[in-house]
Amino acid sequence: MSTHQIQYDTLLSHYSNPLESITLLRQYRPYFELIPSLRRPIDSLISIPFPVVQITSPNLTQNHVRLECDLALIMCDPDWKVKTGQEIFVFIHRPNEDYSSLLKRWRQVEVMLGEEYYWLLPWKHRSIISDRGESHYPLFVTLDYSPSRISKGLEGASLPHVKVSTPVIELPPDTEENQEDHICDPTE
Repeated sequence: MSTHQIQYDTLLSHYSNPLESITLLRQYRPYFELIPSLRRPIDSLISIPFPVVQITSPNLTQNHVRLECDLALIMCDPDWKVKTGQEIFVFIHRPNEDYSSLLKRWRQVEVMLGEEYYWLLPWKHRSIISDRGESHYPLFVTLDYSPSRISKGLEGASLPHVKVSTPVIELPPDTEENQEDHICDPTE
């Protein structure tokens, strides 16, 4: 696995935690202000990695569809335990993904959100009414490995985006970097 893929996976695992997702939203203030309660952040935000929705349109042959975003962040009222209708879709730039592929993922999500749908929520949140949201917001995330043309394109298209620093990664023990440390010198 490449270092860039490990960075992507590390970032995805961080943002799967609602508290880490809030740190991401802090970098884009208009979305940070959508969080219903910062005093009760765990009850205010559901973070769903690789989200799946159930489409109820009779025109589609497929009922369950995985959205082409990396995370869905669903806002909830912490007192009433209901969705507020605000949904943020996070698109993390994937290693070797070009600008056009990144935008196509967002456009696919837009098309799916035009249909009537219900969320397939994690077990912890199954009691929450899972009908479609009223407002859909994209957030694009670039990393150090992302080419500058990606950020330039997102700015040109007026799409909300943030650049995050490379996450601290734990390398598996069998990576080349670690193997070099364990090579024995026969002259020793």
